Amino acid sequence: MTGKPAAAAPLAWRERPIVQLTLARFREFYREPEAMFWTFVFPLLMAGGLGIAFRSKPPEVFTIGVSRSAPAADKLMEAFARNTQIAAHLADDTTGNRELRTGKIALLIGTAADGRLAYRLDDTRPEALSARRLADDAIQRAAGRQDPVTVGDELVRERGSRYIDFLIPGLLGMNMMGSSIWGLGFSVVDQRRKKLLKRFISTPMSRVDYLASFLFSRLSLLVLEVIVMIGFGALAFGVPLRGSWLALGTICLLGALGFGGLGLLIAARPKTVEGASGLMNLVMLPMWVFSGVFFSSTNFPAAMQPFIKALPLTAVNNALRANMLEGAGFAQIWPELTVIATWLVVCFALALRLFRWK
Repeated sequence: MTGKPAAAAPLAWRERPIVQLTLARFREFYREPEAMFWTFVFPLLMAGGLGIAFRSKPPEVFTIGVSRSAPAADKLMEAFARNTQIAAHLADDTTGNRELRTGKIALLIGTAADGRLAYRLDDTRPEALSARRLADDAIQRAAGRQDPVTVGDELVRERGSRYIDFLIPGLLGMNMMGSSIWGLGFSVVDQRRKKLLKRFISTPMSRVDYLASFLFSRLSLLVLEVIVMIGFGALAFGVPLRGSWLALGTICLLGALGFGGLGLLIAARPKTVEGASGLMNLVMLPMWVFSGVFFSSTNFPAAMQPFIKALPLTAVNNALRANMLEGAGFAQIWPELTVIATWLVVCFALALRLFRWK
């Protein structure tokens, strides 16, 4: 009498295919120093360089020369002394003209042929035009000019309005996109090129397990990416985080998974690294330009805005800035989350359907 074959013992949690595949993806990453550099170090170097270059600075001071032969030169010097944005000094005509030609001063005030004051400047230099406006205003006020409308300045310098505050969320979104698409896509294509995927076919592993392992491996690195970038921005430049961590985590989670699905879709068919690289650049280049990484996407014409808002990186960047700088919660960022989730579902479903093992 032949008995029924014994049922296979259930696999332990650690022995499941998706767990082992995810661990393999993670080992591939941290054993590559280049991957560690481009994921963690390079974004910090870029943020630090741009943050220093576009840091908040005091008002610019313009250096001007006053010819000793100019009418009432001493009174002009007294008028300029009351303006903190003007650094004026007396000079003879020869010295003043030489300083103007060599760019040491932005403006030279001298005497015209008819005896009036003359502003000598290079009108192709923006600082020269600014210096002329400031100097003329100081001279006219010293001569008794009265403005018909009295106004005053109220200076507002608050964290969140600086360029570095705008930049950090954009770099975080760009880094999530790059590490997801490049990291996942190249790994898949490289394994296909080396004929490793053909060996996976004979193992007790489903296509879903294989592709999902790439997405799960991204989650293991996502926490570090977010903490490193946001922590650096907060410690080095005081970038605020006004929204909830839950909303921020949801944005980053959906963003990483959405970009991961896009990376898997790009890598579903190519057999060469060169072919995959071309497709990745074709997909990412429009988002680098249009999605508001380094400048606002609203700078583009209104006719392009529907296309731009439908891009996943635009949705991620807008949601990150709304959460970090404005304190927006789920009620305010749900349209962006919907766009990201749509990209995730559609790309992963297409990747499953189109994926080629060899």
